[in-house]
Amino acid sequence: MTTATLPSVPEMSPSPLLNDRLLRACRREPNDRPPVWMMRQAGRYLPEYRAVRAGSDFLSMVRTPELAAEVTLQPIDILNVDAAIIFSDILVVPSAMGMMLRVDDGVGPRFDEPLRSPSDLAKLREVEPEEDLRYTLDAIRLVRRALNGRVPVIGFAGAPWTLAAYMIEGGGSPNFQHAKRAMLGEPKFLHTLLERLAREVGAFLCAQVAAGAQVLQLFDSWAGALTPEDYREFALPALALAAQIAKTSGAPLIVFPHGASWALEEVAVATKADVIGVDWRIHPAEARRIADKLGVAVQGNLDPCVLYGPPDVIRARTNAMLRDFSGPGHIANLGHGIFLDVPVEHARTFINTVHDWRQPQ
Repeated sequence: MTTATLPSVPEMSPSPLLNDRLLRACRREPNDRPPVWMMRQAGRYLPEYRAVRAGSDFLSMVRTPELAAEVTLQPIDILNVDAAIIFSDILVVPSAMGMMLRVDDGVGPRFDEPLRSPSDLAKLREVEPEEDLRYTLDAIRLVRRALNGRVPVIGFAGAPWTLAAYMIEGGGSPNFQHAKRAMLGEPKFLHTLLERLAREVGAFLCAQVAAGAQVLQLFDSWAGALTPEDYREFALPALALAAQIAKTSGAPLIVFPHGASWALEEVAVATKADVIGVDWRIHPAEARRIADKLGVAVQGNLDPCVLYGPPDVIRARTNAMLRDFSGPGHIANLGHGIFLDVPVEHARTFINTVHDWRQPQ
């Protein structure tokens, strides 16, 4: 494994941003073309990432600022994307709260002692981001210094409902039976956990901006697991609280309710997000209509499976998406994270197609 030479962590001096397309899009300002980046762009589809990963387990990479910074920077050099999203994981917040997290290859994240009753809340401790999550903040500092203004840095966190679902279930699940059982049988327990997570997540996002992040994203990865009624009662108020706290940082905020296209308007209104992320389950023109109605920007939404197609199909599907989203305030992205077995050249075709696009006159 070869580790890129990175500057040390001391306080950075701000550098002028040379590529501000992402920030302009967040503000719905005119751009020559949409900015483009990919969720999970620092990841296993890149041979360079796998070379680093061969010498370290996943959580050690997340918790080692130099390694996290190295793989964060890889897609900037390899694919020429318009933003760097810090290499981390949404479950670092529950881990910092005292839950024992492990990530096993082929299994995913697990909590061996999930929360199953109100008494379990006493096991959780308050998080001090500069102490308990300093590794992520130091990685952001390293990336900002290494980029020297080339592109902006995105910080992120998991939304309260998504984190609670993992914490109660013990890991990922197709149905989240334990989390929903708590919702139905112990609603006060779930509301208490969600509010606490909202405050921890909001504070962590603010700390990321203080460390150098210029844009923030809240991932509600399991929004689609809930009925509209349950999402409104449980998930949305906590999401709105986390967003409210995060927005005190002054950085633009992207909120992505994955699998819940029906909720886009409600999420945008409740969170006052600058950008709403959309998956492939909604037509771009409809997402654009909602965004324009509310005066927010929109991010997405190419089906990640399109990147399995041949280059001419990738170009055609990407251009169709760009046409339907055409106008200021669009951030080109996939509708979810890039898959680990996508060929790098296919990812490059997607990125280059966006680079070649020009807004219709």
